[in-house]
Amino acid sequence: MSFDQSVLDSAVGDRTPWLIDVVTVVTHSGGTVAAWIVSTVLTIALLLQDRRREAVLVAGAMLSGLAVMTTLKNLFERQRPPLPDRLVEISSFSFPSGHAMMTAILASVLVAVTLRVVLVGHVRIALVFLLVLYTLAVGLSRVYLAAHWMTDVLAGWAFGVLWAAFWILLTRTRPRRALTSSEI
Repeated sequence: MSFDQSVLDSAVGDRTPWLIDVVTVVTHSGGTVAAWIVSTVLTIALLLQDRRREAVLVAGAMLSGLAVMTTLKNLFERQRPPLPDRLVEISSFSFPSGHAMMTAILASVLVAVTLRVVLVGHVRIALVFLLVLYTLAVGLSRVYLAAHWMTDVLAGWAFGVLWAAFWILLTRTRPRRALTSSEI
């Protein structure tokens, strides 16, 4: 039995009605609409605070991340776990998990923004912890509901973190270099 099948079988075997309800709420919180609402509000808030670099980080990573995720799904064309195990109806391909990838991008760029903007150490640590926990919960919810195989979720997290890292590096503050006497 494959890794993916054994994880799916374990998740299906552990299902209870109340937990399905909780996990469904978690999975919806990491869906496209929720991620776009959070990233749009955050981008606007950052622009209003004259934090253009961070606003570009959030908006750029999310918008381009959606395109990358869609391209990857269409490139791999992996089928989702079978019915009746699957508790959600989805017509797109499975690899990588869009929920895992987009929440990993969002959580990673929010960590970067937090580290750039929030000055209080214990607040920074708490926010980073909650963001990591959130993206883990959303990704695992996709396996529990059989919307994805575990390797779809692992790949989504990996692609998401890598894509966010690209944008974090792209928007980092560069130290100013001193002018030489010939440039003055």
